[in-house]
Amino acid sequence: MRILGIDPGLQIAGFGVVDVDGGQLRYVASGTIKTTHLDRGDLPARLKVLFDGVREVVQRYQPDAASVEIVFVNVNPQATLLLGQARGACVTALVSTDLSVAEYTALQMKKAVAGYGKAGKAEVQQMVMRLLKLPALPGKDAADALGLAITHAHAGRSAAILAAATALKPNSGASYKAGRHY
Repeated sequence: MRILGIDPGLQIAGFGVVDVDGGQLRYVASGTIKTTHLDRGDLPARLKVLFDGVREVVQRYQPDAASVEIVFVNVNPQATLLLGQARGACVTALVSTDLSVAEYTALQMKKAVAGYGKAGKAEVQQMVMRLLKLPALPGKDAADALGLAITHAHAGRSAAILAAATALKPNSGASYKAGRHY
C-alpha cells in the first residue's frame, strides 16, 4: 500500500509518500508545495497552487490512501482561518482524485512517530529519518508529512485488523424497555 501524507500550510505544505508492505516502511518521496512566490494577499491564487500541487503529487506517485493533519485553533484566529482554508484546499484536492483521507492531530502523529505527543520538530525529523532509513534529515514540513503517512500506516493496519474481526452481535437474552438489546 502506498500512503501520501500532507502537512497543510498556506505558505508551505509538506508532502511525504511511503510504501507499506506488512510492517515494513519504505520511503518513496517527499517535498513541499510553496506559495511564497505569490502575493500574500492573493488567497485564491495561493489556494489554487496548493490544490494543483497536491493533485500533481497524487498523479505522480499514485497513492492508495492519504492522511492529513487536523488543524487546531491557534492564538491568532486569523491565522487559524487561513490555515483551515489551506487545509481545505489540500483535502479537496485529495478527495477529487477519489482517495480515502484519514485525519490525525499533530499530537497523534508525534506520539506514533516519536513516542511522545509533545515532541519537537527536530525530534520528529530524527525519528522519520531513522524509521525510513534516510541518509539525511528531511525538511521540517516534509518530515511532518512523512510522519502523517507513517501514522496512517500503523493506524490503517490496526483498523484493517479490527474490520476483519467478526462484528459483535446483540445479546438476545437481555433487553431494555421497548425491546432494545444490548
